Amino acid sequence: MLKKLRIKFIIVIMSVVTVLFAVIFGGILHFTKQNMEHESVQMMRAMAFKPMNMPAPIEMPDDNKSKMRLPFFTLMIDNNGEINAFGGGYYDLTDKELLQELADAVDEQDKQIGTIAKYDLRYLVTDQLNGRSIVFADISSERTMLNGLIRNCIIVGLIGYALFFIISLLLAKWVTKPVEKTLNEQKQFIADASHELKTPLTVIMTNAEMLEDKGYSENDRGVFTKNILSMSKRMRGLVESLLELARMDNRTSAADMKILDLSKLISDGILPFEPLFFEKSLELETDIESGITVEGDKNKLRQVLSILLDNALKYYTPAHVINISLMRKGMNAVLSVSGKGDPLSKADCKNIFKRFYRVDQARTDGESYGLGLSIAESIVNEHGGRIWAESENEFNIFYVSLNIKK
Repeated sequence: MLKKLRIKFIIVIMSVVTVLFAVIFGGILHFTKQNMEHESVQMMRAMAFKPMNMPAPIEMPDDNKSKMRLPFFTLMIDNNGEINAFGGGYYDLTDKELLQELADAVDEQDKQIGTIAKYDLRYLVTDQLNGRSIVFADISSERTMLNGLIRNCIIVGLIGYALFFIISLLLAKWVTKPVEKTLNEQKQFIADASHELKTPLTVIMTNAEMLEDKGYSENDRGVFTKNILSMSKRMRGLVESLLELARMDNRTSAADMKILDLSKLISDGILPFEPLFFEKSLELETDIESGITVEGDKNKLRQVLSILLDNALKYYTPAHVINISLMRKGMNAVLSVSGKGDPLSKADCKNIFKRFYRVDQARTDGESYGLGLSIAESIVNEHGGRIWAESENEFNIFYVSLNIKK
């Protein structure tokens, strides 16, 4: 999929480059040709009314097309058809047959301005009192210049095309990096979710099969039923967490943003957890600055606090102090939950917010899915805030920063 996406991106870029080159180089050639023709015709008009009998070396046309030639000459044709030539160039103006052939070629075209490709000549016909004059200008120099310009455009175009192709390859890789990352995360997410669901499903199936075996006692069958119920609840919790993340990713559960007293919300949210901390011999210390208000969804912010406190219950070392504080820091309200636990590395402090990530994959209580902190991060991001973790001296600290509303 990524390969096809990159190929399509390169094709689009190179198509745009091709069109741009065609327009730019085509425009350069067109306007250069028009400009040279215009200057040539202007000079021919000047000569038509001021013919000059200038001696010039008599030479026949040279087959070497790369040679630059800029001669002008004029044919005066009187009313009797007599031809007289003035000027100079690379043509033998004494050759009456050649002059007559040129005059006949002009008559055949029946245009005031035109070209005779056979001789590389442009002509201009003007009427005079005693006949007409035909001014000829050699255009081999124009063609030489245009051919050189075309050659240069082709060379520059090929070099530019190659450079843009290399750039498009690099751009395609850079542009599709987020897509590649998302696809990899999606694959990992599916694999992790499948793994998390596989264990409870296996337990449920095994216990269900045992229930069908009449050889087990009623007590054993009661244990099997409890196992099935326990694993079903675990699966329901996992599915609900996955649905919550999906709703946040798709922005289908819009936050009910209101101005609220964050200090009171944190204080009230701690109360239900106090007995749980007491059971685990964890001492709870709070430092909540009063009167801090933010704009947010009350239920979602309470969910963030619950996730952080639940995380502290599961992973902080028993018989130690858990510190919860809410302080003003500039224009932000900063909530912190700290306690002693297994030290987190710098990589863990970043990865811990990834879905299904666990610091110790072998350590699980059967109820943690590695989704809580991911949900908390999504909620905080939705509120325009920031959540992060730090670890030092065996103390792990989780911070949440939100904008204060006055």
